[in-house]
Amino acid sequence: MTAYSQPRPVLARLAGARKSYGAVQALAGVDLAVHAGEVLAVLGANGAGKTTALGLLTGRIGADAGTVELFGQDPRRSEVRRGIGVMLQDGDLPDTLRVAEHIRLYSSYYPAPRHLDDTLRLAGLADLARRPYGALSGGQKRRVQFALAICGRAPLLFIDEPTVGLDVEARRAFWVVIRRLREEGAAIVLTTHYLEEADALADRIVLMAGGRVLAEGSPAHIKARAEGKRLLARSRLGAGDLQAWPGVASAREHEGRVELVSRDAEGLLRRWLAADPTLSDLEVRPLPLEDAVLTITAEAAMEETA
Repeated sequence: MTAYSQPRPVLARLAGARKSYGAVQALAGVDLAVHAGEVLAVLGANGAGKTTALGLLTGRIGADAGTVELFGQDPRRSEVRRGIGVMLQDGDLPDTLRVAEHIRLYSSYYPAPRHLDDTLRLAGLADLARRPYGALSGGQKRRVQFALAICGRAPLLFIDEPTVGLDVEARRAFWVVIRRLREEGAAIVLTTHYLEEADALADRIVLMAGGRVLAEGSPAHIKARAEGKRLLARSRLGAGDLQAWPGVASAREHEGRVELVSRDAEGLLRRWLAADPTLSDLEVRPLPLEDAVLTITAEAAMEETA
């Protein structure tokens, strides 16, 4: 990940942003900032407030209260939105236009767009330029929508669930492109349900739930905040035996070893060694981002119901 020696300019921000839909509070005083040259992953379950936050920042909806700024101005102004590229989950395009025609049309909205061939190559569409949009597969359509987001060479990109419908190889190719765009200086706001994707790409993560920000920081910071470890070992004790032990958050058998998750790895390891002197092939690892996110979200839910 990129290490910043000094603060980067803020390109977009929410300050105390609130938004409700009838009796449902989608955002409850959210603070969020997007800095130049970073990949910011906004994570959370459905209903967490991610889509509403992006809707405010891209000017598609307005806030009920608080401050919303895009390049220091109101995002609902059309001239301000020319500085962003947007890829949405629900983007729909005319079926009869060819891929290249869609890209040329969107490129015309920007003052200094990419060359068509560069956009096609970055989006993995070089062989599909002349194909009608309606003849594409779901994954190919997602690539076209991505191409439309990046064709204008905008300094700020909003990319919503970009790899849905893509196979593993295509997802990894997409990661390479995102890293290149960041190296070019673009800021990228990314939402994804693939937490390994956020871990691989993000300089900073904002974790949301219930219209609030639960945690913010680098992937390493988020994982450290969960204060847990994974212990893996070959043991004569099965996962079912160990699941009932105090301090074991979860237990499962994986590739011939038992895997335990605990916030007290040291104490659990001492007890495990005492109960099974044959313990072997032992590893202690930090929690993956997925487990850290689940832990932080569960703790926040418990605090609300307490």
